Amino acid sequence: MALKTLCISLIAASAAAFAPSTMVSQRADSVALNAEMSKSLPFLPKPEKLDGSMAGDVGFDPMGLSEIQQDLTYARWAELKHGRIAMLAIVGLITEEYFHLPGEAYQNSDPFGAVSSVGLGVNLQILLGIGIVELTNFNKHYDGSEPGDIGWTGGLLKGKSAEKIMEAKEQEITHCRLAMIAITGATVQTLLFHQPLLG
Repeated sequence: MALKTLCISLIAASAAAFAPSTMVSQRADSVALNAEMSKSLPFLPKPEKLDGSMAGDVGFDPMGLSEIQQDLTYARWAELKHGRIAMLAIVGLITEEYFHLPGEAYQNSDPFGAVSSVGLGVNLQILLGIGIVELTNFNKHYDGSEPGDIGWTGGLLKGKSAEKIMEAKEQEITHCRLAMIAITGATVQTLLFHQPLLG
């Protein structure tokens, strides 16, 4: 009896998929057709908050994540932070396969095995360094500061025009996004094949 009821309910649910749409959804489709289209995904409407004012903004938001945030400053902080870490990580992942510090603990060329072979003290130093950087910049996420500006420019932006600074920000966010994809791919490759990345 339960199987029969389940089959009937599944048939009814699948039949509903072929029912004609309501006027409300047709109206929403016509509104979407009149909207400005995204540069990155020309078949989707441009998200309202992605107006091109931030560096690297090309209207790419297929999941609608920009709609659930009040402003995109926090999201840009997170994107830059993760991107900078990913840039360091991919360089470190490739470098540690071929170059090692002196000492037996540092000779492990497996990036995931190296974490356990160096010991607790080294890992605590790394976590402490990360914690200090995070704590000194924590309030900048919420006080309206420029996303990603932790004061470590080294004078590279001094004397540059606003156009050149925007170009540098575009380059940074592009490299951040590429590095996040690269470290994900490198991690998956390393976990699947246990071979050095470059041969």
